[in-house]
Amino acid sequence: MSLLVKICGLSTPETLQTALDAGADMVGFVFFPPSPRHVSLETGRELGRQVKQRALKVALTVDADDATLDNIMDALSPDIFQLHGQESVARLRDIKQKFGRPVMKAVPVATAADLAVLPGYAAIADRILFDARAPKDATRPGGLGAPFDWHLLENLVLDLPYMVSGGLDVQNLAEALRVTGAGGVDVSSGVESAPGVKDPDMIKAFIRAARATQELSVR
Repeated sequence: MSLLVKICGLSTPETLQTALDAGADMVGFVFFPPSPRHVSLETGRELGRQVKQRALKVALTVDADDATLDNIMDALSPDIFQLHGQESVARLRDIKQKFGRPVMKAVPVATAADLAVLPGYAAIADRILFDARAPKDATRPGGLGAPFDWHLLENLVLDLPYMVSGGLDVQNLAEALRVTGAGGVDVSSGVESAPGVKDPDMIKAFIRAARATQELSVR
């Protein structure tokens, strides 16, 4: 199975075009105002049109209510919702039923105990995204550019696809895949020159490195 590469937090036509031209499988748009990668509904609409089915459109939300998700559906018509908050299993089920879209649940990881939530989420989610747990004083979820201990996933048995995120870059990408056995990678800050500012050359280099890792694994 081919490796899925997701570039998250895209916010300009230029960097989105770079990701598409470089062969990203998923392009992520953040609808969460505290994030430096947040896009407005109108920007999301414009960027969504630009994708033209060349990649899957992912809408990242954090504990969003139905009205917010409704607005995102209207603007972006995402292919999948990435739920990055404290959403319960029941909430995942509710979102899938109401909006008719697959859901990818982000699971923050710092210790083995964090994996205890997996059976519940795996029963409903279409995909799991493992990310580093945010520091206690953080104002936003996610690893905020820091990796977690990938060895926590080393012997993971999970009956649905999963991706790994958190502090990935061209230097550590291959090791993350080797240890976790993940079928996909998700990068945001690892292809930025400053918070929220995507670098086209870094995007191309990351996708190139991901494809090179995949080619080595099938030889």
